[in-house]
Amino acid sequence: MNESARRFRRLELTVRRRVDGLLQGDVDGHALGPGSDPEELTQYRAGQDVRRIDWNVTARTGEPHLWRTRAQHELDTWLLVDRSPSMAFGTALTEKVDVAEQVAAAVGLLTAAPGNRVGIGLLDEAGLRWISPRPGRAAAATLSRLDPAGRAGSPQVPLSDALRGLGARARRRGLCVVVTDLVTPAGEVERPFEWEAALRRLTARHDVIVVEVDDPRERELPDVGEAVFIDPETGLQREISTSDPELRLAYATVAAQHRDQTAAAVRACRAEHLRVSTDQDWAAVLARFVRDRRRAAARRTRRTP
Repeated sequence: MNESARRFRRLELTVRRRVDGLLQGDVDGHALGPGSDPEELTQYRAGQDVRRIDWNVTARTGEPHLWRTRAQHELDTWLLVDRSPSMAFGTALTEKVDVAEQVAAAVGLLTAAPGNRVGIGLLDEAGLRWISPRPGRAAAATLSRLDPAGRAGSPQVPLSDALRGLGARARRRGLCVVVTDLVTPAGEVERPFEWEAALRRLTARHDVIVVEVDDPRERELPDVGEAVFIDPETGLQREISTSDPELRLAYATVAAQHRDQTAAAVRACRAEHLRVSTDQDWAAVLARFVRDRRRAAARRTRRTP
């Protein structure tokens, strides 16, 4: 068994043991029909299926009510994975790009079901590459086999263009998962970010989850004396003294401001937002997110007349 096969096997075991099935059933049907998820509560009429009667609502109103259900549809999922130079950074357990690929592959496994398909977009030094939709397990295996050499070099396509490309390929309404660090070009520290308009258009048609990957050293600078910092996207270098407490405070302040602004921008675009760091257990973070997502969807569904 080669290394990529071993990585994929470990990923499968992680997903099966800890987060398997948590996304199953999250896809919304868009037409009323013989599905399994409740859609609307209506007054009972003779001949309807009494097994679908909601006895709590019936008791409150004094009239029998039942749930009509949504027709189930095959789920189309698209994964957009950022592998640009800023993602090839990590000072904790791993690099950001490794976390991004594992989370994306886990989503592929979690959405695997008969008829479901997963497409992949890769944003790296080669530009924007697309891998045609395939079953979820096959898509996850593809992500596990990616060449690390593809992470180097300068990005040729901005995130906004990648999002527009994603919207052009995801023709049928489904789930789009964008895994990136949301690092902005030098000087772009305030909203609106260049990717906001494209993300807003994407959420108008699809359920969108933005997975933001970061590293603890991007939030706070350690005191390591004189150090040379290199912008991975542009190659610009600057020598600074990390022993300066005012500089470290200023850095942490700007970093926190950027995190707040990106979170606000994602929310304003009506996308769901998940943050995961290189010093975290990504599987546990993903499991909590999906569990909370399902509970929120159940609360929205269980509305009363």
